[in-house]
Amino acid sequence: MVLAVASAHPLLYEVIVVDDGSTDGTAEIVKRFPTVKLITYPINQGKSFAMATGVAAASGDLLMLLDADLSGLAADQITALAMPVLSGMTDVSISLRQNSLWVFRAIGLDFISGERVIRRDLLGESLEEILVLSRFGIEVFMNRAIIDRQLSVLVVHWPQVTQARKSEKLGYWRGIRAEWRMIADLLQVVYPLLLISQTFHLLSLRAKPKYHVQQ
Repeated sequence: MVLAVASAHPLLYEVIVVDDGSTDGTAEIVKRFPTVKLITYPINQGKSFAMATGVAAASGDLLMLLDADLSGLAADQITALAMPVLSGMTDVSISLRQNSLWVFRAIGLDFISGERVIRRDLLGESLEEILVLSRFGIEVFMNRAIIDRQLSVLVVHWPQVTQARKSEKLGYWRGIRAEWRMIADLLQVVYPLLLISQTFHLLSLRAKPKYHVQQ
């Protein structure tokens, strides 16, 4: 469970969970972890809104962003994602999971990865703008900010970590519809050719060497 790993990790000063109208008992699960801060909304308003809410509540200068539906996450992966930024090796770190799309694994960068370490001001200065993004536009928004500021990016390979597909969580047909809805949201933020351009810009900003988590 992501929360169990994150809440016990010595590098994470605070853990914030935004329950954005979930129906899976998230609030009850969070109550098992008394050090975790819970923010709850009765109606789902999308990932961009939830992310802005969490950033606004955070007190640290550095943020680690983690999707809640990861499997196989362990303390070593948290450390590997955090240390390149904490040590000053890079400005931003981004995960590359075992089941990222094959094209992302082929080029060595998942440009919509939800697992990142960034400085708070990258998002904190734009919260009002983020609140009105499409539901799943937050990663593309972050990428644009990273490119505009010419921040260095380090890709952290997570060979044992996977993210649950929407078809696993919602059933096949509901999951397919949800995937297409997410793609449509992305295309509201940026056109397909600009997505390709954004990916190449991020590749040009990659820092070296990469951190690898041993299997």
